[in-house]
Amino acid sequence: MSGGPPRDGIPAIDDPRFEPAASAGLPPAEPVIALEIGGDARAYPLRILLWHEIVNDVVGGVPVVVTYCPLCNSSLVFDRRTERGILDFGVSGLLRHSDMIMYDRQTESWWQQFAGEAIAGELTGLKLHALPVRVESRTRFVARFPSGRILLEDPTRGKPYGRNPYAGYDTEHWPFLFKGDYDGPVPALARLVSVGDDAWPLELLRNKGRIEHADLVLTWAAGQSSPLDTTETAKGRDIGNVVVQRREASGLVDVVHDLSFAFAFRALRPDGRIHSE
Repeated sequence: MSGGPPRDGIPAIDDPRFEPAASAGLPPAEPVIALEIGGDARAYPLRILLWHEIVNDVVGGVPVVVTYCPLCNSSLVFDRRTERGILDFGVSGLLRHSDMIMYDRQTESWWQQFAGEAIAGELTGLKLHALPVRVESRTRFVARFPSGRILLEDPTRGKPYGRNPYAGYDTEHWPFLFKGDYDGPVPALARLVSVGDDAWPLELLRNKGRIEHADLVLTWAAGQSSPLDTTETAKGRDIGNVVVQRREASGLVDVVHDLSFAFAFRALRPDGRIHSE
């Protein structure tokens, strides 16, 4: 279904510019998508992605697409290299289960952002390789990567960066433009920490501080603002920072995970399990 804006009405960023994160003026608790490849560490503030949803970039020599769907709160990064070559992505203006449908400019196939999978068009069935990232506060990013860089706002775009067009959204009772059913153990707009088909309520992790499941280790620490709470992203309530890692012979290693809303996880991973303890 239509999300309102036409194709490219929400403009993807194709020419990202960066500044040193340590000297950036971004408020300390504001959330960023943090990506590091081959020593190249970059942060993409959600205050910018609220207005663009997609950034096509090259990090550590790897073509990537950084994505954020505000309506399902899904922050995912994918490798743009495929068997059909390197793809560039834009915002189609369409939604499925209230999740953004991307399109690639090479074939105009449609892609479900939540799964990184082509669902219509020439490339139907093709999946992008997801990369491990963290959604964390600017302060935590700088602490981990003192020489890291942060995406710059573009004043020529005319976007009110730092303003949340979905004020109060993550405390609503029902998601915007979602027509499906929901029967989960937590509210439809509760955040879940998901790894594949397993998910844990953010509130459960917050209360415990640490959850271990098989070889997974999930931890929570205070100090990150919700970008979907108040009108100003810098003043959102503290939802904390989540780290998801897997035990390997070399130690703990970051793994691909998401912090989507419960309704989206249920709709797009119908066989998934939401752990309640």
